[in-house]
Amino acid sequence: MVFARARRPRALYLAYYFPPSRASGVYRARATANYLARRDWDVTVFACPMDFLDKVIGSKDEELLGTLDPRIRIERPPLNQYVWQRDARDFGPLRRTFPHTAQKGYAWTQRRLFPEHYASWSFASVRRALALHMRRRFDVVVATGNPFSSFAAAWLFRRITGVPYVLDYRDSWTLNQFTDELARPEGDPVHTWERRVTGGAAEVVFVNEAMRAWHAERHPHAADRMTVVPNAWDADLLDLPPLDLSVPAAPRPIRFTFLGTVTAVQPVEEMLSAFRMVRRHADFSDAELHIHGHLGFFKGADAALRGRLQSDADDGRDSGVRLCGPVPKTEVADVYRESDVLVFLTGGARYVTSGKIFEYMATGRPIVSVHGPGIAAEEVLDGYPLWFNANSLDPSALADTMISAAKAARDLSPEEHLSARRHADTYERDVVLAPFETRLRTLARRSS
Repeated sequence: MVFARARRPRALYLAYYFPPSRASGVYRARATANYLARRDWDVTVFACPMDFLDKVIGSKDEELLGTLDPRIRIERPPLNQYVWQRDARDFGPLRRTFPHTAQKGYAWTQRRLFPEHYASWSFASVRRALALHMRRRFDVVVATGNPFSSFAAAWLFRRITGVPYVLDYRDSWTLNQFTDELARPEGDPVHTWERRVTGGAAEVVFVNEAMRAWHAERHPHAADRMTVVPNAWDADLLDLPPLDLSVPAAPRPIRFTFLGTVTAVQPVEEMLSAFRMVRRHADFSDAELHIHGHLGFFKGADAALRGRLQSDADDGRDSGVRLCGPVPKTEVADVYRESDVLVFLTGGARYVTSGKIFEYMATGRPIVSVHGPGIAAEEVLDGYPLWFNANSLDPSALADTMISAAKAARDLSPEEHLSARRHADTYERDVVLAPFETRLRTLARRSS
């Protein structure tokens, strides 16, 4: 007797920022899609159009495309780039001929349809999803934000088809995570939309407990469906064997390393002030601070951030600060191998975790915190044996902590290194995603 093979569950994944985007949230999206594909899901991803990355963002990480499971299908619905267009040659006929009318029309769509500049992508995604659904039905939709137009698309698709959806808050929509205040005033349409989409979701996922609790209090109608799926590190992108500490390393200056995107909300000046103090210490006068990554996410941010990072030049003498530029994700392991102390530089307050900290822990190296006290990342770092935290942004306190971390790097034992790696293993991506995938599979089974 021949039995028919059970149909694979089919997921529509609305992830605007997806490879080759280099946005910080792209790694969570990449890993989720890959994990579902490896678990025998039929995965279709809707991502941003490529010309948005070329014209608006101005950069891509092409090598990241090669890390995607080949079974994943990627669609790129169009986006009206009205708000980002600066060259009149890119304007459509209406905008060229009647610019004021075009502006009023665009403002109307923001006010009455959906209050986000990515709304056109949302509606284009629903149209394309319906066409694909007619050929072969989707069992579940997962939408990750930002942008939060993906949430609206998931909500509308369910209204039309009945297919359940899950919302993944990589960031907060209505909470300013850096000021602990509402991002938009009460009465703004975004609050109505957030209540609407969370109310219809089968599950609402957050990256940390602080974010979940804030949204649960704000939206009690959905609180029982709110969960936490923390960020994690990706073993396939970070091939780091344990350090061989039996052979003494060749003498060289202690190297502090920041790897990530430098942004305007990070305490850059405090870090640089502390590092100058570190170099006044007799043992670390030749210490180096290597900064790897992009300066800002959008075009035009580079100059201002570069000025902040180079503002500590002292009469032309070597400051020890090295701006090393972007690093493809597939090469970050090399940066970590050449580092002694990792600098966790981030802005924000209690709702901020940052995906980078998981990768830092996976190296098993000393980590020094340069951020305000009480952020959500501290919950993740708690228990990591090589974490050095001043619990302050006072440069003197930071400098003392950086010196302690540097001394620990020089005296690092195999036992300390392996203990740090064991803590990080609890945040490996497959470990973190397994319970989430199980819940998705149950949801898909009920839907089919």
